[in-house]
Amino acid sequence: MNEQDSKPNVVSLSSRMPQPRFGDLLQGCRQLLLNHLAKQLEAVFAGVDDALFECADKASSNSEQTLYFDSMREIRKQRVHLERAYHQWLGQKLSAFAEGRCQTAVSEQVGLDDLSLVQNDDYEESLQVTNMTSRVNARCAQPLFGLEQRLALLNNGLKPREEDNPFGPRLIAQAFRETLKGSPFPLSIRLTLYQLFDQYLMSSLDSLFAELNQKLIEAGLLPNLKYRPTHAAGRSSPPVAAPTEHQPSTEPPAHSPAQPMAPAAAAAYSGFNPQGGGSPASSAAAPAGNSLPGESNGQTGEQSPAQLFSDLSSLMAEQRQQAPHAPLFGGSRSIASYAPQGAHSTYSASELLNALNRLQQSSGQDLQSRLQQPQAVEGLKAELHEQLEAISQLPGQQKLADEEADVIDLVGMLFDFILDDDNLPDNCKTALSHLHTPYLKVALHDKALFTQHQHPARQLLNSMAQAGVLYGGEGDDSGLLAKMHWVVERVIHSFNGDLQLFDSLLDEFNEYVATLKHKVELRERRAVEAAKGRDKLLGARQQAVEAIEKCLHGRELPPLLKNFLELTWTDVLVFILLRGGERSGEWQKACDTAEQLAWSGTPLDENGRAQLGQLRIGLLEELRKGLELLGGYHEDGIRRLLQDIVACQHAVQAKQPQLAARLKPQLQESALGAMLGEDAELAKAPRPKGSLSARAQGFVKELETLEFGVWFEFVNGDDTQTLKLSWFSPTTRNYMFVDHAGQRVAVKPIGQLAEEMEQGKARLLPRERNAPLVDRALGAIYRALQRFTGRTPSTAH
Repeated sequence: MNEQDSKPNVVSLSSRMPQPRFGDLLQGCRQLLLNHLAKQLEAVFAGVDDALFECADKASSNSEQTLYFDSMREIRKQRVHLERAYHQWLGQKLSAFAEGRCQTAVSEQVGLDDLSLVQNDDYEESLQVTNMTSRVNARCAQPLFGLEQRLALLNNGLKPREEDNPFGPRLIAQAFRETLKGSPFPLSIRLTLYQLFDQYLMSSLDSLFAELNQKLIEAGLLPNLKYRPTHAAGRSSPPVAAPTEHQPSTEPPAHSPAQPMAPAAAAAYSGFNPQGGGSPASSAAAPAGNSLPGESNGQTGEQSPAQLFSDLSSLMAEQRQQAPHAPLFGGSRSIASYAPQGAHSTYSASELLNALNRLQQSSGQDLQSRLQQPQAVEGLKAELHEQLEAISQLPGQQKLADEEADVIDLVGMLFDFILDDDNLPDNCKTALSHLHTPYLKVALHDKALFTQHQHPARQLLNSMAQAGVLYGGEGDDSGLLAKMHWVVERVIHSFNGDLQLFDSLLDEFNEYVATLKHKVELRERRAVEAAKGRDKLLGARQQAVEAIEKCLHGRELPPLLKNFLELTWTDVLVFILLRGGERSGEWQKACDTAEQLAWSGTPLDENGRAQLGQLRIGLLEELRKGLELLGGYHEDGIRRLLQDIVACQHAVQAKQPQLAARLKPQLQESALGAMLGEDAELAKAPRPKGSLSARAQGFVKELETLEFGVWFEFVNGDDTQTLKLSWFSPTTRNYMFVDHAGQRVAVKPIGQLAEEMEQGKARLLPRERNAPLVDRALGAIYRALQRFTGRTPSTAH
């Protein structure tokens, strides 16, 4: 390296400014962008009244409803200011881009353990921007690629970064966040505005990007550019194939700032060796510590991936000898069964590659609609055979080599396992099934897909499957499915043998999942904190109910006194218990008041009636204090209620029960019920443990030892729901479950949960579902092949 080479590459401001002949073109693009955004921003604010009115209609309290109506008026007043602020902020970014003054914003890193209330709001808004941007990136990958390449020419050959690109979705979304920073609206209102912004403006960017690209193409900027994603720098992996007539090169012109393609052999399938071991990386066996759990070699108690692949090959060869036409694991036929009888010649490696390229090219057509239905393994094998015959030099006389057929069958069984995996939601299975053809190409070239845990294609498949298990519910609104579709599309459209593509996609997908994980964890943490607050309330209520039941035990009171104690005074006891605890004098005095009131509602002898006369004034004063503590009772209401209680006492002592029964004042609704919200039903007394069957009590013991984070499957008729145990209360013994998005779904008392497990309506899911997908699949295939060939684990080696 000479001295000149060692100097950093410094780009002057003047050199970064757009070339003069592009000034008018850039100005036209700027105007096109601002006009489009102005129109859509008007639609955003036009939809505010309807959205907030609907929220107000569903509000659970007057104060919440008032908030929505007040915000509606405030947004109307500030609308012009907000629209102006949005265009000013984005206009500054456009000017910076035009003048070469782009500066990368510092990314915001917020630790969940350090979140304050204000940081929570900031984090939530940051996630809104990230999620909106991710959805647009996934949906508009191809037009965004073209737009970035063409903008690079306007920017003197420098490709704009996402943080600098005012024509990209991130800055378009970030501009709205900056606009709302100075607004007085609470988070709930701002989130509604973000939803409207996503619905009206972000969803319209497809047409904007198409118009911008067309304008640039008409100006002569890269009119023949074909979609090709860039690869991550700094990675190395062996090239697999050069572009062929079925895969035209998408290399941009020399002046394009796009990353260069990895070098590839120009004539043949570099390194394609179905009979060999693939790339050098695949020749070394993985350490035994990377073994599949539960597989035994009779000595070490574990089996390395390389040894497992060797054993799978032996078992497949044995099955081919015993029953060549028997269905494989998953039910599909062997690819060898498609060969004509008596065929002795084998297809060449280039013929097989060309057939796979044709299949991959075909699957990329109308891919969006294809992704709505799973790719059947049997159908793909039939298509592969048709393609092989179509390009065969000796049609009707050729077959696949045994080693190639085994790899194709093994990949087929892997994707059959994916389609049958109960852990994965159906929409995620469907998305992953369309990776079958590219993964066939990977496996035929590089056996390390089966023998090394760190193989990038294997890691990508495992990562996508695990994200589907954890976050991919059927009602997915997190954007995960869209991201998975985006990855599948990138692989199908772009994989031409360079394994570096999988490294790049793995990094980007994992980054997306990390953001999603933070969002889910934050939502789950909030659900747990809310559940803890309600549970404290429930625990206090159970103690208050027990105190009232003790007062009522063995006594028959008139309806007025019984209802007052069970409803109103129970709430009083709860509030006192939460405020001072059960050891406080206030709690003891309130319990004594309940006992005296219950005693006063039973017929007394002469001494008792005299004692009641002496206690009545003090009793009524304590009742007044309790009612004032509850709130909701006006002075007149308290006075009338106490008068009715005194009248009821007199009627009981005068032995006139009919008169006492006619006293039925209207008691206030329980304030406690409103505070409990959706947990109000749990306020009922729990089922005594002794009433459970012996088997259910066994489930209770099992539940008492569970850790947070385990998954349950709940069956309700034909519906099945997978939920995570997020928290349980040691006091009320209630178990809280959340869904894949971290939202609270159910709270179940331990007795009810045990009974549901006894009835088969709930079951604890095995921990194996957390193992990597490919590991689970190869283990299942191995065990199935042992059964098919009549071998046992102890003799399989």
